[in-house]
Amino acid sequence: MIRIPMFAAAAALAAAAALSGCAQYRWTSGVPAEMRTVAVPQAINKTGDPEIGAVATRQTLREFQREGTFAVRDQGDAALEVQIVLKRADRTPLAYDRNYGMRASEYRAAVYAEVSFIDKVSGRVLADNRRYVAETTFMSGRDLLTGNRNAFERLGADIARQIVDDARNLDFGGGAKGEAVK
Repeated sequence: MIRIPMFAAAAALAAAAALSGCAQYRWTSGVPAEMRTVAVPQAINKTGDPEIGAVATRQTLREFQREGTFAVRDQGDAALEVQIVLKRADRTPLAYDRNYGMRASEYRAAVYAEVSFIDKVSGRVLADNRRYVAETTFMSGRDLLTGNRNAFERLGADIARQIVDDARNLDFGGGAKGEAVK
């Protein structure tokens, strides 16, 4: 006959009891099933950098697809619409290269956006002009245009992650009716 020490049996029983509580835990989204379709119209770009609007829109669509809570749809078929307005983009020199006439070689780039989330089913504005900031640095070397493009991709991806995180955490039950960004 095998004898199990009393403390080992008690520890096993306690572990089984603790793990049984985890059996009821599930990873689910707080987004109601009827709100899990999203449309992202072209971002309104007020920055003066022509490419950043298209990049921010594309990156936001990609992030919604990657994250998986929402299915991307056309504006007429979506329950949630995300309206992005890029307000400002800044580029600040951080480092200079003495070998090239003190030309800036490293920059800090930032983009500032306001985003509204519209419940297309009820017409309610779930969040109006929520502010977002994305920042990155980039090396320009002798080619500022390529450095800018690379920075725009990272800035767009950062804004997109923030937008999708907020979309998952919106209050779909309450909120006030309001006017969306035009």
